[in-house]
Amino acid sequence: MRVEATWRMLLIGVPLWLAVPGSAQSASPPSGAAAVQPAQPDAGTGKAQAAEAKQAEKTKAKEEKMVKKAAAARSKVYTGPNTIIVLPPKPILDEEGKQRLDPDGKPMFYPPVKQQRDKHGHPLFDANGKPVFQTATDLGYDERGKKIRAHKIKPPRMTPMTISRGTLTVDGMIGKAEMNYQIADFKYLYLYAPGIGTLVVSNEPFTGGKEEKGAFNKNNLTVTMGEHMLQLASDQWLLGKNKRVAPAYVMVDREFKLPSSFPVVGYGSTLKTPYEWPGSHENVPLKGAFVQPPPVPVNLRPVMLLKPCPTGEMRKPAPPVLPGQKEVVQPCVPIPKGSVTISKPATSGTGSGAASAAGDKASATSAAHS
Repeated sequence: MRVEATWRMLLIGVPLWLAVPGSAQSASPPSGAAAVQPAQPDAGTGKAQAAEAKQAEKTKAKEEKMVKKAAAARSKVYTGPNTIIVLPPKPILDEEGKQRLDPDGKPMFYPPVKQQRDKHGHPLFDANGKPVFQTATDLGYDERGKKIRAHKIKPPRMTPMTISRGTLTVDGMIGKAEMNYQIADFKYLYLYAPGIGTLVVSNEPFTGGKEEKGAFNKNNLTVTMGEHMLQLASDQWLLGKNKRVAPAYVMVDREFKLPSSFPVVGYGSTLKTPYEWPGSHENVPLKGAFVQPPPVPVNLRPVMLLKPCPTGEMRKPAPPVLPGQKEVVQPCVPIPKGSVTISKPATSGTGSGAASAAGDKASATSAAHS
């Protein structure tokens, strides 16, 4: 019986002892085995956490700075004028003070002058409160505060022509004398002879022009009109030293006639009648051992230019007068200033509308009186 009870205890007790988790192993670790140590924190993980904390602090500081900057910007709201002052265009005048006309006969004006903008895109004023206007080299800034660059425009190629103490002969007989023309850009020369017609001459080919080789020869121009020969002589070379001998292109217009019984010389930039007949400059008296010649007869003298008007004055437009007609000389009068215009607002100001309107009105009044 005792043996049977002992076997029963062994059969029941051993499985129960094995079923307890880690009872035997924890109680008595095997000999020679190392003891399990607790986990230590990694050094790399600590550095990463410190870097994240530092980046979070920087982001927070940046956000706080942006908030302060926005608040400061809101506290400095622009309440000045938001419109640009535009001065009226000025007329383009010739040497006599008359307003120039384009080939279609319309008056010519300079482009209107606008007020400059500052770096913030607002209208610019000087220390005295007067508007600062654009110049050829300083255009200011645009609406977004970007500097406006002045584009360099290459000047067009020009052909100057000089007629100094010029003489026009028709078939060997003097028709005009003592002519003095300083042509900045030579396009067409008009030679009128009564009973023959008008001769249009150029140094460049044009529609209807017939080439005459060697017509320009230093200080002489010799062209033909049927059986007639016209020659223009000058004390100086006509086209300069670069073009000593050059061909001429000639067109005969027998329909157009001037109310003059004597030959006439003119120049211009159009092939449309009645062409252009500007006056001549006054010749400078000869100096040195030269003897002053007797005065030229009235019928051989060219039409003289009027004296230029003083600065800020011009001559009123008058009906065109052709050579041979009596001209009524217009007096010099002040150039009309016109009205100063105000452009539309370019920036959306958040200030009071009354303050902006008052500033616009004051700046326009200042520009009108300046």
